[in-house]
Amino acid sequence: MSGATVAIIGFAAMLGLIAVRAPIGLAMLVVGAAGYMTLSSPTAFFGYMKTNAYHQFANYTLSVIPLFILMGALAERAGIAKALFKSAEGGLGRFRGGLAMAVIGACTAFGAICGSSVATTATFGRAALPELLRHRYDGGFSTGTIAVGGTLGILIPPSVILVVYAITTEQNIAKLFQAALIPGLLAALFYCITIAIMVRRNPSLAPDAATVAVKRAAQPAWPKILGGLALLAIGAQVVREQLAWDNAAVFAMLALLVMFVDVAVMPAIMIAVVVVGGIYGGVFTPTEGAAVGSITMLLVGIAQRTLGPRDIMDAIRQTAETSGMIFIILLGAEIFGAFLALSRLPTIAAETIGGSGYSPYVVLVAMLAFYILLGAVMDELAMILLTLPVFFPVIQALDFGMPPDEVAIWFGILVLIVVGIGLTAPPIGLNVFVISALAREVPISATYRGVLPFILADIIRLALVVAFPALGLWLVRALS
Repeated sequence: MSGATVAIIGFAAMLGLIAVRAPIGLAMLVVGAAGYMTLSSPTAFFGYMKTNAYHQFANYTLSVIPLFILMGALAERAGIAKALFKSAEGGLGRFRGGLAMAVIGACTAFGAICGSSVATTATFGRAALPELLRHRYDGGFSTGTIAVGGTLGILIPPSVILVVYAITTEQNIAKLFQAALIPGLLAALFYCITIAIMVRRNPSLAPDAATVAVKRAAQPAWPKILGGLALLAIGAQVVREQLAWDNAAVFAMLALLVMFVDVAVMPAIMIAVVVVGGIYGGVFTPTEGAAVGSITMLLVGIAQRTLGPRDIMDAIRQTAETSGMIFIILLGAEIFGAFLALSRLPTIAAETIGGSGYSPYVVLVAMLAFYILLGAVMDELAMILLTLPVFFPVIQALDFGMPPDEVAIWFGILVLIVVGIGLTAPPIGLNVFVISALAREVPISATYRGVLPFILADIIRLALVVAFPALGLWLVRALS
């Protein structure tokens, strides 16, 4: 039996294990181990395991994952999401559908300090859904908006999914964060446009703006103001050093921020500016940026008295549980990838497709379509780790008229977009299940109907990034 045949049987066996609800990391580990021993020997496999597991988890780069998860967990418990929503509500609530747009705006800002789609969805399910329903927004429209807004948790850098992609494909994390910014902001813009079109065509989805009593968020106490000003000073220093702006420009930026942003959300915005801007500007590495963000979020929460000892312990516990789950999946994916490498299936696939004469863009579109279908029935992290060992060598072997490193970054952004689609697409859509667990009075079928127009917007955005790679690569080229 050839190695490629064994690999195909392995894929089928692993999908079977996942179908019977075996943990995804365990399924990849068991099948990968069995396939490795079949193609080699038990002695070779145990020799491989003796050193591989340690070297993989001793990787310094991996520490960025729990740090970003911790920053998001602390932000969730510090009430940052509620403050962001109230601030966005004050600016957008006067428009029809404005509260739904406020959810998208708040999710965008929260995504810059969270990095997790599920956490963003769950957080705004608690912070924003009661307000939407209280103002008589349609239930399915409300839950659908929050579900797609949650995907901004991974589309707006920093993103845990992008970190995993970078580690798996050995790409630069900072460059991937840079490349994700414009497509992520496009997602927020497209979602707001979709909301405007939906409520215009069907006014029953959202009440008339005149009936919505919009109130500005209450101004915080002095500890919040002082914390915000301290972070403004740090952000100003980063801007001054990295962008070479003079003092007048920096003060003008800060004045605009103070004028148009509630003081209550200044700490959150400045944490995002310091972390993401510091990574973009080369002030610190992504791991250092995650550490700075986690510590700053902790200090801000303590200063504002929104984080108590129990909240901090809960955030640490959530970080440990989520990180452990991701690391088990990473270990299983590493073993499964080693099995595929022995089978030579990725190499054979790359050589076959490369010599088939098909246009590189035809192959790319077929892969993205497969990702969308797979994402509808599989967890996004497992989907990426399962397919990258086969798909990435194929993409690298194709000629898109760009250097291989740019192709790798561009493909990573495309994968991120289709993962976002998979998080909301029927029949599974993890974000839909998360928001449905919080909104039991809204049928899940109504939530799926609510997300369908947003999925169409995502497909349009995906087509634009495929047709115009500069949307993802412009910032990378400008900052390199």
